[in-house]
Amino acid sequence: MAGNNTVDREHDWVVLECRDPIFSDHSSETAAEIFISVADISSWNLPFILTHQIVKVKINRTRLIEHSSYFQSLLCGSFSESSMLCISIQWNRDTFLHILRFIHGCHTEVTISTFLPICHAALYFGLERLVSECRDWFSDILVMEGLSSQVKLDDLIHFWKFGLEHAIDWISGLCISFVARNFMWACSCDTFVDLPYGFLATCVKHPNLTVDSERHLCEALLAWLHANMEPHGQTSSADSAEDGGSDKAKQMIMITHDWTSILDEVHANLLPLWFLMGKSRSHYFSEIAKQGIAASMTLLNKLSEDLNLIVDASDWRCMKIRMTKYSKKLDLSGCSQITSSVLLLSILHQTTSVSPLLLESIGQKSMDLECPRWLLGLSTLSFEGMVEVDVSKCSRLHLGAAMECFRKSFPFLRTVRMAYFLDFETKKLCQLIENYSSVCEVDLTVDFSPLTFPNVSVLFSESVNRPALKRYFDMSPCSGRSPIVSNLTKLTLEGRSDFSDLVFNHIAEFCVSLSFLNIRGCVSVSDSGIANLILRCRNLHSIIATDTAFGRNSASALCSRDLDSGFSKLEMDNKHIKLPDLYLQVLHIGGCTGVSEASLCEILSRGRMLKSLCLRNTFLVDHALFRFPGSSLEILDVSNTMISRDALSHMLNKNPGLRCLEAKGCNNLCPNQMKEVESSLPFSPHGKLFRVLGQDCKLEELSVGWGFSFFSLNSTGSGLRFLKAVNLGLGGSLGPEGLTLLCALCPLLESVTILFQVISDTSIMNLLGTLRNLQALSICYCIGDVSPLCLNHSVPNLRKLNLERVTPWMTNDDLTLLVQNFANLVELSLVGCMHLGVDSQQIISSGWPGLVSLHLEDCGAVTAEGTSFLFGCKALEHLLLRHNGPGIKKSFILDAASRLPMLRSISLDWCDAGEGDFDLPHFADKYSLSNVKISRCKLRKCTLDFYHVGAQKRPVHKETLVLVWNSSSLQRTVVKERIA
Repeated sequence: MAGNNTVDREHDWVVLECRDPIFSDHSSETAAEIFISVADISSWNLPFILTHQIVKVKINRTRLIEHSSYFQSLLCGSFSESSMLCISIQWNRDTFLHILRFIHGCHTEVTISTFLPICHAALYFGLERLVSECRDWFSDILVMEGLSSQVKLDDLIHFWKFGLEHAIDWISGLCISFVARNFMWACSCDTFVDLPYGFLATCVKHPNLTVDSERHLCEALLAWLHANMEPHGQTSSADSAEDGGSDKAKQMIMITHDWTSILDEVHANLLPLWFLMGKSRSHYFSEIAKQGIAASMTLLNKLSEDLNLIVDASDWRCMKIRMTKYSKKLDLSGCSQITSSVLLLSILHQTTSVSPLLLESIGQKSMDLECPRWLLGLSTLSFEGMVEVDVSKCSRLHLGAAMECFRKSFPFLRTVRMAYFLDFETKKLCQLIENYSSVCEVDLTVDFSPLTFPNVSVLFSESVNRPALKRYFDMSPCSGRSPIVSNLTKLTLEGRSDFSDLVFNHIAEFCVSLSFLNIRGCVSVSDSGIANLILRCRNLHSIIATDTAFGRNSASALCSRDLDSGFSKLEMDNKHIKLPDLYLQVLHIGGCTGVSEASLCEILSRGRMLKSLCLRNTFLVDHALFRFPGSSLEILDVSNTMISRDALSHMLNKNPGLRCLEAKGCNNLCPNQMKEVESSLPFSPHGKLFRVLGQDCKLEELSVGWGFSFFSLNSTGSGLRFLKAVNLGLGGSLGPEGLTLLCALCPLLESVTILFQVISDTSIMNLLGTLRNLQALSICYCIGDVSPLCLNHSVPNLRKLNLERVTPWMTNDDLTLLVQNFANLVELSLVGCMHLGVDSQQIISSGWPGLVSLHLEDCGAVTAEGTSFLFGCKALEHLLLRHNGPGIKKSFILDAASRLPMLRSISLDWCDAGEGDFDLPHFADKYSLSNVKISRCKLRKCTLDFYHVGAQKRPVHKETLVLVWNSSSLQRTVVKERIA
């Protein structure tokens, strides 16, 4: 009897012989096999065990059967293994040992790298509890904040494929849900284009698809299509920044894989006009883009006639703004077709089936949308994760209504960008500060006034007040209640000529936490107003005040605010007493001529913490730079100052982390032209500047002129290899050889600007052929042997092209070649192309429909027969037409403002007026215009014509009429200077 019990106990154990099917280590140090038991499972030495080719484990048969459905079937069924004492298992040894440890109650840690092996084994061997733990872990890990910094997109692709292949819906479903929620992160990954179509299509149709804007979704899908549907090395230049390809091959791929239908998920009516125009020549997106353009222009035209207009119920789905509970940023910038009604209806409950009666009700009261009392009666969705909103250039949006929508649906909003809204009154900023306590960053940038440039001679000036606007709520800063102290820390008011000392006083009173302030071009604020704000905002560490009245009072306030009360005036004036460092990281006061030499010296001597410094066009001298104690500068602009090489070398030597240096117009950098070559040599005492540039700095942006030559560039060696932008101006002497050397030393260049240099065909062809990342090219007022051959290079990445007085030979055929080689331009400037004809308009509008800036001057007969074709560039924001032929209609400015919804700036010349004059807009018909400049010429005899008694007269500039609008007035000014 005892013998039978012994046999039963022996049969309750089984040996599992695990062999790794892909184990290939046959070295002499690898043992053949090892025998272990689960009796001492807690003390297994896994690293040592895994050095063996075969692992034999003695384990209890009953426990296997109880915990694993696989072993239950194998050991209890009719399989031959049920009677065996040793069973062979073909599996990864490490994973299988973890499975056995889990069966015996040991903790099994699941990570990103072990999830699939463990989950696969748990599924195969039928360990339901371990499968459940894997599912819970995967669900938890995919909802963790910040996971996108740990998990890789290719891991999720691998997981999704595994779930699809093994019909594990919860794995593929969780992967799709995660990528849909974090689509902005996914499309920023290099492996985004490796997403399988099924994965991508399901994500795009997922109800929780979260993107910052419809444009980001469209760009991501187009990038995926370009990568997956184009033959290798053959793509369409109009589609992407690549070379032209084979249409037949594309069609064959499209027949095999009908993937372009995924673009139907894009709401084209919510795409920015500039984006739609730019993609109107895209191979995949052209039809959708054209439909979006037509719909947007139709809506804009109707809005011009009736501001109460809203979308029809039948069109609502395509106009619904895409937002989810996971949304953090809403980017509507550039969508001029967005109205307050569209925004409101997008935050209402059940907007997928908006009632026509509700639409009619909103339509009847759409002009009253800015009234909070009416908005309070609507039930809206709350997007608590939304922290940033950008509605810049949404010119048809009622800001009052938009702000109320933000307040109701985005309770934790922190950043608001409302750039290029001329109608944003100063009082609305006061309301924003008082009523939106969660907001900490506001951007109200508008176009820089053309009258802020120094030394402008004003011949006549008048101001016309804007007609009174309907008030929708009390905008007064003092509304009968105690004002709330704002949490605003970053405020950008760039270009706001309507903001006065009174507004700044209000900002200083309630924005006590303000740390960053950009008031560049705020010409209506006095030196005292700026000083008052600096004194009262104690946390202010970043000040951008270029081209303002920042002067003696502001500098004094800056230097005195951080002093303890124990410092007396006598101690402050005592040069032997060390004053504390200024709490200042950014200081931009370029063009502020009211700052004295002494003030600059004191500011710099206490600016140890400065990281960004702009002192262009100031009374900066060497002494001030030598007193600067800082070593953390990243940006330095000393353009048009009197500094010397020694002072600049001192700054560069002390700040090796400098990324951007601007030193154009500094005549003292080359004090003696006769010694220019000598001073540029590395062994010369004067050559220290360029040795520092080459050895100690890793510049990304460089702007220089006087003192910079071929020898200077050569002495830097490979020190400029990180350079991405270079601007070489007057006084520099790089030459064709230097330009070739520049391309060799700086392969990462993205922007190149060359002024007043000697160039050649070879150097320009080498530049275009070498710099594959080139995005902006400006060649202005250069001399040399340049022919059409120099532009016969395809540069699909190029976005900005500026050719001034360097291509007088350019014809319509050359312009057509330009369209083919630079297919993705958004900014174009041509000056002095005298052989261009009237057909060049059509070439430009059809070749570059997405242009946002166009500058044509002295270009033959471009406008001799009118300007009708230019209206095809519907996304234009800046337009300059001067001396191109007297065919421009009298109503052109009014027509352009109404037909080009994004147009903000227009410059003309009375010489081109077909009827001798232009109709000027006022307030009601200016649309998005912020400024208009019209030059007038006078005829002058050519004094160099010695061969004719009656010398030929030619037009020369006489004066410029400048119209500038802001939220409160229209400024009409006549200046002597020519303003572009």
